[in-house]
Amino acid sequence: MSEKLAIVVGGGPAPGINGVISAVTFEAIKQDLEVVGVYDGFKWLSRGNTSHTVTLQHDVISRIHLRGGSLLRTARDNPTKSPEKMAQVMKALTELNIRYLVTIGGDDTAYTATRVEKEAGGKISVCHVPKTIDNDLPLPHGVPTFGFETARQLGIQLVENIMEDARTAGRWYFVVAMGRSAGHLALGMGMGAGATLTLIPEELGENISLHKVLAILEGAIIKRLANGKNHGVAVIAEGVATRFNADELTFLKDVPTDDHGNIRLAEIPLGDVLKKRVVDDLSARGIKTTIIAKDIGYELRCQPPISFDREYTRYLGYSAVQFLVNGGTGAMIMLKDGKNIPIKFTDLLDPKTGKTRIRTVDTKSDDYHMAKRYMIRLEKGDFEGDALTTLAATAKMEPQEFKKRFSVAV
Repeated sequence: MSEKLAIVVGGGPAPGINGVISAVTFEAIKQDLEVVGVYDGFKWLSRGNTSHTVTLQHDVISRIHLRGGSLLRTARDNPTKSPEKMAQVMKALTELNIRYLVTIGGDDTAYTATRVEKEAGGKISVCHVPKTIDNDLPLPHGVPTFGFETARQLGIQLVENIMEDARTAGRWYFVVAMGRSAGHLALGMGMGAGATLTLIPEELGENISLHKVLAILEGAIIKRLANGKNHGVAVIAEGVATRFNADELTFLKDVPTDDHGNIRLAEIPLGDVLKKRVVDDLSARGIKTTIIAKDIGYELRCQPPISFDREYTRYLGYSAVQFLVNGGTGAMIMLKDGKNIPIKFTDLLDPKTGKTRIRTVDTKSDDYHMAKRYMIRLEKGDFEGDALTTLAATAKMEPQEFKKRFSVAV
């Protein structure tokens, strides 16, 4: 009887999931393995239910790498929350006679994979394939997670359209982009489209001041007005909301969380909150401006993958199977310089939290400094001489008053 390999997809959708499923299945069959596709992440396994599975064969996975979404669907159920759920997962995998497990997902799924590998005690070999449009798994600088490039490309196209609407209608847009813990996607969208400015949580610190965020946004609007431009687009990473002081935005205390304890960022009207405060502040000084809040997130997750992610996921799926059948286990697979490189699960975990480490934007890197140079926002030189006089007059404030109000922006 052939040994079995199972595939589990967890977390949110990302372009390229089907490419991994296809490549894993194709290579596993070549290795004389039977492939079991598990529906809905760890949802049913954590209940000990083995019926929500499908045997994957060539006719099932043929051409699915061209499609967005996930053939096996996905879910955020977290079996690591209780020993009972983990025991049910192990029981279900044992009943299915699983010898190898490939998990596809982000940081939460990666952590579950580490727990399964540990609980299996060598009976099940586990390999994780990093998936997230947030690009925040701990890979080396410049190595993306699959799905990120496709999401960024579509995000850029949408922001470009919004920028043209802003110019045509003479208004501003606050575009909130996905990125719970890191600003990679927002920065990539803003930079690629040439947005007026981009705000990411890494720039603003751990305990973000609402006053500072408002100063940055209002300052950019005033600077554009001083240059005769009544329009612009600010791209804001949704993760900014998680770092606000809850005493400043009291509704943050009541936001629900998912099964992994993460705040449901879709429940936070970040764009609307910032829009209202900025409009009110400018109106109080006699400056009329129209701002539209727009979320860009779910539109990106099931986009058909671009050629980069189609090819990338083929390599990742093939490499995951090769790693497992050659005796490997307990690692996340990575492709760098044309070679597959496993990263041990122990190296993925943050020693302080015990959870998967998060890769954030390095605000000291040259590419971030370059991106910031292309933004239109207040700089130190704007608080001196003629520049200060012009900006203060545009804001209908005295120079020293302007300096006091907006210096926090830099």
